[in-house]
Amino acid sequence: MTNQQRTLPSGPCIWMQAGVVKTKMCRRAFDCTGCRFDKALRHLAEENHERSSAGAAVPGRRGRIVYWADKLRALPAKRRPCLHHLKGRIGFRACTNDYLCSNCEFDQYFQDEYTVHAVLKPVGMKDVQGIKIPQGIYLHRGHTWVGMASGGQVRIGLDAFAARLLGPMDRIDLPLMGKPLQRDQVGIRMNRGDLKTGLLAPVSGVVTAFNPKISSDPAVLPADPYGNGWLLMVQPDRLREELPTLQMGTEATAFIETEIEHLYQAVETHLGPLAADGGNLADDILGQLPPTCWAEMARQFLKN
Repeated sequence: MTNQQRTLPSGPCIWMQAGVVKTKMCRRAFDCTGCRFDKALRHLAEENHERSSAGAAVPGRRGRIVYWADKLRALPAKRRPCLHHLKGRIGFRACTNDYLCSNCEFDQYFQDEYTVHAVLKPVGMKDVQGIKIPQGIYLHRGHTWVGMASGGQVRIGLDAFAARLLGPMDRIDLPLMGKPLQRDQVGIRMNRGDLKTGLLAPVSGVVTAFNPKISSDPAVLPADPYGNGWLLMVQPDRLREELPTLQMGTEATAFIETEIEHLYQAVETHLGPLAADGGNLADDILGQLPPTCWAEMARQFLKN
C-alpha cells in the first residue's frame, strides 16, 4: 500500500455533504468515531424524529436536523452516494444497502482491502525464547494484546505465546461492530473441533471493526498475530485507568518468560522433551496434548 493510499482525506463533513448543515469541514480524516459534532447531531436528529412521530415537531433550524443518511435516502436510488465516496476514498458509487454499512458486502470488502489499520511492522521485536513481542504494545494477563490506533481507538489481538499454544483454529467468533466489551470478560470465542475457549477482553469499549480475514481464514492468526492476524478495533471508554493494568516493555518480557516456564512445566507432564523444538516452544502445543488438557490450559494461561 502506497503512502498516498495511507493518507486519508479530509473535506466537507458528511452532514454538510448530505445537506443537513450549511458549513462544516471535517478535521478528523472522516473518523466519525468519537467526533463530538457527529454525536451531537445524531442525538438531535433522534430527538427530532421522536418528536415528529409524536406530533410535537420543533420549529426553526434546530427542528430541521435529520440524520444524514435519512436526508440522502430522499435522493433517487442511483444518486445516493456510498459512504466511502462521501469520505473521499473512492469515486462515485451508489449505495446499494440503504446505508446499513454493517451488512454491506462492499463495505466489508473495502475495509478488508483498503482501510488502514496501522498494522504493526516486524521492527523492534523482542525475542523471548522464540516468542516475539513487538515494541509499543500492551499485554493482558490472558494473552491478548492492545495497540494504539487512529482516532483514539485501539487494536486488539492474540499474542504470539497464545497463538503458539492454541495452534490453528477451525473458527474464531468475533463480536460485531457496535458490540460492547468489558475488560476481563470473554469477548472472543476460539473453536477447534469440539474444543472451545474464550479470550478475555483486555480493555472495555465498543467494537468499531473486526478483521474479516480471520473469519474466512483463521490460519492467518498464528502466522502473523501482530499484523494481518489482528482481531478487533475498539473505541475504549476507560483506557486511562485500564492501561496501567496491562504490561509493556520489560514487564511484558518478564511476563512472557514466566509463562513459558510455566508452560514447559505443564506440558512436560504429558510430552516430556517433545514440548520444545531446538530450545524454543514448538508450534501447536495443544494439538500434541490430549483433549482433556484443553480446559486446564485455558484456565491457566487464558485466565478464563
